[in-house]
Amino acid sequence: MVTHKRKLRGGDPLWLAKGNPAIKTVHDVPRRLWDVIIVGAGITGALIAHRLTGSGQKVLILDRRNAFHGSTAASTALIQWDIDRTLTELAERRGIREARDIYRMSLGAVRSLAQLIGEENIACGWRAREALYLSGDAHGFRALKMEADLRDRNGLPSHFVDGNELRLEHGFDRSGAILSRVAGELDPVKLTKALLSRARAKGAVLVSPAEVTVCESGRDRIGLLTKDGSAFEARRAVFATGYETLKQIPRSSYTVISTWALATKPLSPEQFWPGRKIVWEASDPYLYFRTTSDNRIIVGGEDEDFADDASRDRLIASKSKAIFRKLKRLLPGRRLEIAHQWAGNFAETEDGLPIIAEPDGLKRCLAVLGAGGNGITFSVIAADIAAAWVGGRKARGAKYFKPR
Repeated sequence: MVTHKRKLRGGDPLWLAKGNPAIKTVHDVPRRLWDVIIVGAGITGALIAHRLTGSGQKVLILDRRNAFHGSTAASTALIQWDIDRTLTELAERRGIREARDIYRMSLGAVRSLAQLIGEENIACGWRAREALYLSGDAHGFRALKMEADLRDRNGLPSHFVDGNELRLEHGFDRSGAILSRVAGELDPVKLTKALLSRARAKGAVLVSPAEVTVCESGRDRIGLLTKDGSAFEARRAVFATGYETLKQIPRSSYTVISTWALATKPLSPEQFWPGRKIVWEASDPYLYFRTTSDNRIIVGGEDEDFADDASRDRLIASKSKAIFRKLKRLLPGRRLEIAHQWAGNFAETEDGLPIIAEPDGLKRCLAVLGAGGNGITFSVIAADIAAAWVGGRKARGAKYFKPR
């Protein structure tokens, strides 16, 4: 039986329906000039704020919504170093040395995030997992085998699994798959709240709602004006606004995509597949799913190339049904019921990479445009690049994430 709760808090994602209240914000800002203003209080802004306050920077965070209520709340939070373009595809676009560097940066970001969560004892449902990339209509047995061999030659922790082993050891009926180590799952809202709380404890100030309408850069500082007429100045500004990016980032550099997701009711442990691995498929559009700490399955997909919120939300029920049918085919015999369903947007670039760069005509400003299915992993990379940029240094690999 399929149960669709279409009216659940207007389609709120699981993370908001689980009782994650908004963070308290201030109205009287204690200073006018800041070291860094971060626009965006999602996971990217939170990671950057955590890094910068840790090094003593005076940080102001502005968001036009409540904190973590944008793309972060809509995230399915599959934490992987695999990106939407295979190593083979990225090497064809960028060359194997650059492609290998990018994949290794992504791998390092997942390890860094796991280390941060452990060292700071952040309760965000983190579980280390492996990831299965199943053969599909975009990449079949032969293509995945070649991809796995290329990854192995470049020192990446994954290997090919043939159809027989995939069925017997992992519980999925496809011709083959790539099994990758170093992945994980978490609650993105809990992680974001924890990072923002730690940044605030070190002096960061969060103001929301505060919609930035004007951004002007001078020789030694940058000025921001909000919709309500408030003015702020900083030595530097970081726009961590995801797909809602600055106009100085060429629109031709990316496409805004609509995506849909659902979460099941909790399952009994025996209904899960071996190792509760993160699973995604080499199809277009592809399906991706994971488990949660309270024994649900989160699954997403059915992406489409448009960005109108009202049109996107009208499709929640029909897209959820399509996603659910695909999930049932991959997991036959389970008693699955839909508990939550929602929609969101993300930016997609031709090479599947984020844009992390200084926009044309805006000195002392860094823009972070998330991309593809690796938003949180890319957010960790963005935090590294932003921390170096604020310190007047060039981060290793920053040149790979400029607009194209």
